[in-house]
Amino acid sequence: MEVEKILSAKEARKVLECINKMYPDAKSELVWDNKFHLLCAVLMSAQTTDKMVNRVMPKFMKDYPEPKNLATATIPEIEKHISQIGLYHSKAKHLKATAEILVSKYDSKIPHDKKSLLSLPGVGEKTANVVLAEGFGIPAIAVDTHVSRISKRFHIVPQDAKPLEVEKRLEEILPKSEWIHTHHAMILFGRYSMTARDKNDPYTYLKEK
Repeated sequence: MEVEKILSAKEARKVLECINKMYPDAKSELVWDNKFHLLCAVLMSAQTTDKMVNRVMPKFMKDYPEPKNLATATIPEIEKHISQIGLYHSKAKHLKATAEILVSKYDSKIPHDKKSLLSLPGVGEKTANVVLAEGFGIPAIAVDTHVSRISKRFHIVPQDAKPLEVEKRLEEILPKSEWIHTHHAMILFGRYSMTARDKNDPYTYLKEK
């Protein structure tokens, strides 16, 4: 059985630098206007596209400007707002439960430590990291399907690596100052350059600049 060859930190960094240069202005494509709506948008984005989430966000933000508005809404009302996105039944429950906790425990503020964020219903590692990075500028790498797939295609991590293992490996390779930008650049690279359907040598999608 052939042993999978994993890139050295130096080799992996070269790949990531190339991706960073391809998307120098990389940033989130989700629509949000404050930390509360950022948390809601990222929570909604699980297993659905940012485009779908962006379609529902303008009315969602208008009707639920603060956690208290969402906390007092009924599940059917919330479902009506987000019925276009995947898993909307469970997401509506998570959104309401999270809003209730924000009001009762955090004075309607969004906590800026990972442990507290992870305690909120429907919030996993990826969501917590996006909120920390985008909302507070705290270095973090959120591993979504794009980040995971790219890391595996370039053999930065083993093919069976779990999201947390991908996150730790990327954190070891990159300086903290590059975590946020690289995570966004990898997402855009996976979304627009080397999509899931593309099966060619991954290096053909890199543009040397």
